Amino acid sequence: MVKVIGNFFDIKKEVRFLKVIIYSTTTCPYCKMAKDYLSEKQIAFEEKLVDQDESARQEMASVSGGFLGVPFLVIEKDDGTKEMIIGFDKGKIDSVLGLVG
Repeated sequence: MVKVIGNFFDIKKEVRFLKVIIYSTTTCPYCKMAKDYLSEKQIAFEEKLVDQDESARQEMASVSGGFLGVPFLVIEKDDGTKEMIIGFDKGKIDSVLGLVG
């Protein structure tokens, strides 16, 4: 199951991104906190539920090098680089997305 929430936009002129993917489960409280935080900051994201979708679980394992903990965020920047964030880490999310305070 994949949900796309919100609109994609530039946060700061220095940081531009194409896509935010959050791998999560239906029962993970930190996943909910991460999704709520992104929504609060008006950051669009695609959610992949690894407890309901075997292909999403396999994709996450491949992208993460075998790590299966959630939440796991992948932020694809417009320069082609990908940043990965393990767990709900507001500071790292803010830093990668160029969010202020």
